Amino acid sequence: MIMQMLNLQILGFLNTKVPLGDAIEAFINFLTGNFRFIFRYISRHLDATLNGFENLLIAIPIIIFIALITVAAWKLASNAAAILSFLGLLLVYNLGLWEATMSTLSLVLTATIISIALGVPIGILTAKKQMANRIIMPILDFMQTMPAFVYLIPAVSFFGMGKVPAVFATVIFAIPPSIRLTNLGIRQVPVELIEAADAFGSTAQQKLVKVQLPLALSTIMAGINQTIMLSLSMVVISAMIGAGGLGREVWNGIQRLWIGSAFEAGIAVVILAMILDRITQSIAKKNKKIGSE
Repeated sequence: MIMQMLNLQILGFLNTKVPLGDAIEAFINFLTGNFRFIFRYISRHLDATLNGFENLLIAIPIIIFIALITVAAWKLASNAAAILSFLGLLLVYNLGLWEATMSTLSLVLTATIISIALGVPIGILTAKKQMANRIIMPILDFMQTMPAFVYLIPAVSFFGMGKVPAVFATVIFAIPPSIRLTNLGIRQVPVELIEAADAFGSTAQQKLVKVQLPLALSTIMAGINQTIMLSLSMVVISAMIGAGGLGREVWNGIQRLWIGSAFEAGIAVVILAMILDRITQSIAKKNKKIGSE
């Protein structure tokens, strides 16, 4: 009899739902209710930055833009990357997706710049302070395993619909690689070089700027490469909250079952991803070669 009552109490406790969702919703409502002025300030300035960036990219004559990217790919990467950039961007223009591609590129670059500006200093902090490393790394695990669509919900709550919440969600989704690989790159700097810098009387800032960051640059660039790729994938998903760009073309195709137009927009995303990937990978490899020498 006692065991049955105990089992009933245990089952009753297990069947009581933990109010996790209610707590998170209350926290989001608290932030939006008490700090709305901060979100409006960020939204206003970030929206102006995005629009200015996009207008600048669109204002560049198409031929000049293609030529610049082709030359950059040739100088920084390889002949194959230059050919890919030239033919790929011509195809994007031919498909009538040029403005959508520039809109997506502006979102990706903005989110990447913010991710790097936040991620690299945090990565340095985690490499220098073990306590910070123990706190931040589990948070990064959580951020990387959380489904990408979940980030859209608080983004819309904070900033409404449009490009700004897309950038916010993209930064949250794409920042972990820049933090992790900055941390890894600094930790991989040989101890002998650190001891030599100490022997010459270098300060902590001098060791960081003149020894650790230059030697870790190839690893940091690998993190930036991953951040760009994640930003591009998230920007497409963010079309669901009105981000525009190529993601909107894909989303419209899905909603209306326009297989051809959705596939064309997907090809444009792939071309943009390959160009950015080849260029950033080549920069990372060159920095690694210089560091090893």
